[in-house]
Amino acid sequence: MPSKTAKPPRREPRDKKATRRIAIVAFPGVTLLDISGPAQVFAELEAIELPGPDYSLSYLSTSGGLVPTDVGMMIDTAPIAGVAPAEVDTLVIPGGPGIWKIRNDAELMNWIAEALPKARRIASVCLGAFALAWTGILDGKRAATHWRYCPRLQDGFPNIRVEPNAIFVKDGHVWSSAGVSAGIDLALAMIEEDFGHTIALDVARRLVVFLKRPGGQSQFSTVLAAQASDVEGRFSALHAWIIENITSDLKVETLAEKAGMTPRTFARTYVSRTGMTPASGVEALRVETARLLLESRQIGGVVEVAKRAGFGDDERMRRAFLRHLGVSPTEYRNRFSGS
Repeated sequence: MPSKTAKPPRREPRDKKATRRIAIVAFPGVTLLDISGPAQVFAELEAIELPGPDYSLSYLSTSGGLVPTDVGMMIDTAPIAGVAPAEVDTLVIPGGPGIWKIRNDAELMNWIAEALPKARRIASVCLGAFALAWTGILDGKRAATHWRYCPRLQDGFPNIRVEPNAIFVKDGHVWSSAGVSAGIDLALAMIEEDFGHTIALDVARRLVVFLKRPGGQSQFSTVLAAQASDVEGRFSALHAWIIENITSDLKVETLAEKAGMTPRTFARTYVSRTGMTPASGVEALRVETARLLLESRQIGGVVEVAKRAGFGDDERMRRAFLRHLGVSPTEYRNRFSGS
């Protein structure tokens, strides 16, 4: 089978104006999306007229050449020896199962340590936070990593204030993000910091992603958390039915009948399987429905969205959004639309 090689976009400056070098480190076993997610976000700027210095992307590894990712694809890299740490504006350390071995890569770790005080901005994606932790730069700072590894990061580095639910954290010039797709949120936030909300919004729309999930928002939606608790998927069909009938009167008796249980048995079983009451489950699904409607921008106002999502009135929806997402429907829509 021919090898799969990912060739990151080799972006040259569009003119002779100053550029900001973004150096993304690669190593054997790096998570592909930890690199490709932020890289694609940054690369989208190629098609946009920027008010400030352009980005120049570099993909670096200890020796250069092709580096295998966690999914078998290869990343074409340049050797770190060819880039002086002082030339780096933003340093990005991704994660992946190979992260544990780079601690013993003296050449790479020394280069990273030399770049830390010189770069304008330092960032980690997912398990890349451990590489930053080994250098000591996270001591006394807030940090994020993949939720599965938050206890390990906190136990191993008690001087770090690990935020287990954060999508990304910025503490001074050091940024860190949660697992995998959170690197996209982090990159969008960096673009917003450098070029403003309008350009970041343009990039988000090109990529069909939400600008932007608040950095402190939980890594899980309420619905996803419920699905994770219902490991046997006992209520998957019921949840699908609820979504199809989201504007109906979804009282416990109706749901119990659909599930083939008595109301009492259903309520007890639902809580034990999902960690939520039936009413909370319905509300969470209505929030998810409303969230998608708000993002689509196809429905005129919040009042109409509240009706379409089964809330009945916008005040009831507002309270539900604050409970589940920590923001109002209007604020949520504004973050996505820029209006």
